Amino acid sequence: MTTAVGTIAQPLRSGLGSAFGVILILLAWDLAARATAGSFVLAAPAEVLNWLVANRGLMGRALAETLANAAAGFVIGNLAAILLAVVALAWPRAERAVMNLALLIFCLPLVATGPILRVLLGPGDGPQIWLAALAVYYTTLVPLMVGLRAAPASWLDLVRIYGRGRWTEIVRVRARAALPYLFAGLQIAAPAAFLGAMVGEFTGAERGMGVLTVRFIRAMDVPAIWALACVAALVSILVFAAIGWLARFVLDEKPPVIIAPAQAVGALGVTARMLRTLTLAVLALALWWAVIQIAQLNPFFAKGPDDVARALLSAPDAAETRARLGTALVETAVYVVPGWAAGLGLGAAIAIVLILFPPIAAVAMPVAVALRAIPIVTTAPLIVLVLGRGAVGTISLVAVMVFFPSLVACLHGLRQAPGQIMDVFDSYAAGPVSRLIHVRIPAMLPAFFASARMSVPAAILAVTVVEWLATGRGIGSLMALSASLSEYDMLWSAIMATAVLAVLFHAGVSALERVVLARTAPEQVG
Repeated sequence: MTTAVGTIAQPLRSGLGSAFGVILILLAWDLAARATAGSFVLAAPAEVLNWLVANRGLMGRALAETLANAAAGFVIGNLAAILLAVVALAWPRAERAVMNLALLIFCLPLVATGPILRVLLGPGDGPQIWLAALAVYYTTLVPLMVGLRAAPASWLDLVRIYGRGRWTEIVRVRARAALPYLFAGLQIAAPAAFLGAMVGEFTGAERGMGVLTVRFIRAMDVPAIWALACVAALVSILVFAAIGWLARFVLDEKPPVIIAPAQAVGALGVTARMLRTLTLAVLALALWWAVIQIAQLNPFFAKGPDDVARALLSAPDAAETRARLGTALVETAVYVVPGWAAGLGLGAAIAIVLILFPPIAAVAMPVAVALRAIPIVTTAPLIVLVLGRGAVGTISLVAVMVFFPSLVACLHGLRQAPGQIMDVFDSYAAGPVSRLIHVRIPAMLPAFFASARMSVPAAILAVTVVEWLATGRGIGSLMALSASLSEYDMLWSAIMATAVLAVLFHAGVSALERVVLARTAPEQVG
C-alpha cells in the first residue's frame, strides 16, 4: 500500500513542481516586460498569446516547415555522429584524424557557412537541413565517444575470453555502456537542431520560422518575434522531455563501477607531434580543395587554400589583409575564454544544485532549454540593453549560448555515480554533500571535460554571432561585412583563422583533460 501511494505521489509532486515553475517563469517574464516597456525588446506573455491566437494559421505552417527540416537534420547529424564514433573505435589509428576533422567542420562559423550552403545547394530545404545536421553531430559525437570508453574492464575481458573480436566488443559491450551518454547527447542536440534549421532559414529560405523572424525583426514587431521564440522554446522543451522520458524507460540499470589503473601521460616526441599535426593539416586542406573542385564552385565565390595563401602572403594588399584579420581575431579571442569559462562554470554549478535540490529542476530545466532554443537574434537586444555592448554584455551572451551543453552533460555525469559505491555511502548514512564530493563529482569529470571540449567551438561561434548582431567588432563582424561586400578572399581567410583558433583552444582543453582523467578516469585516456 505504501509503495502504491509513493508511486502515485511522486509524479504528482513532480507535476505540481513543474506547474509552480511555469507560473514563476511567467510572472518573472511579465515583470521584465513591464520594466522594459517602450524599449521594443520584450513582449508580455498576454501580448504573445494574443498574437499566436490571431496568427495561428501562419505560425502552424511555419512551424511545420521548420520542424520538418530540424527533424531531418537531427536524424542525419546524429546518424553521422554514431557512424563516426563506430569508425573511430573500430580503427583506433583513425580516431584522432576522425575527431579532428569532425572538430574542424564543426568550427566553421554559421555566419559564413549559411551563405556558402545557400550558394552551393540553391533554393529549397537543403541548407536548413544541413545546418541543423552540422549543429548537432559534434555535440552527440563527443559524449558518445566518452560513453563507448566507459565500459568496465571486466566486461571487455569476458568478451576476449570467449574469443570474440572488436566488433562484438563494440556492439555487445561498449554500445550498452554508451547508451546513457548517447541520450545526453541527443538531449543537447534537440534544441540545437531546431536552432540550426532556423539559422538556415535566415540565409534566403522561402518559408519557415526563420523567415518570419527576419521579417518581424525588420518590422519591429516585438510580440511576433517573441511568439516565434516561445514556440521554438516550447518545441525544444517537449523534445528534450521526450528524450529524457525515453532514457528513463530504457536505462533501468545502476551505473557500473569502472576500475582501471591510473595512467601516466606520456610525452609524445616533438617529431611525432609535428608529423601528426602536418598530416591533419594536409588532410584538411585536401578536403577543402576537393569539395570546391568536385562541386565545381564559381572561383569568384569559392576560394581554395591557394587563394587564401595568396591573399595573405603575396597579394598587393596582403599586409593590409593580415592586419585587419589579426586585429579582428584578437578582438574575438579576448572574449572567447571568459565567455567559455563562465558558461562552463555556470552549467556545472547549476547541475550540482539540481542534484542537491531536485525540486528546483522543475523551474531550471525549462528555462535552460528555452535559452538554448531561442534564437540569439531575439535575446541579444535584450541582454545588450541591460548589460551594454562591452565586455560584460558580450561575455554574458556567450555564456548563455555555452552553458546548456555543460548543464546537461554535468547533470548526466553526476547521475553516473556507481550504484554499488552509493550503496556503501548510504550504509554509512553519508550526507548528500559527502556523496557529492567523494563520488558524484569524480564520476562527473569525464562528462565535464566532454562538455568543455564541445563548448570550445560553441563559444567561438557565440562570439562571432554576437559580433555580427550586436557589437560590430571582431571576426564575426568582419565575416559579415566581407560577405556583404563580396570580399571573398577576406571571408575565407577569416573562416580559416577562426577554425585554427578553435583547434588550438580545443587542443589546450584536451591536454588538461588527459592530465586529469589519467588519474580519475584512466579508461578515457587513449
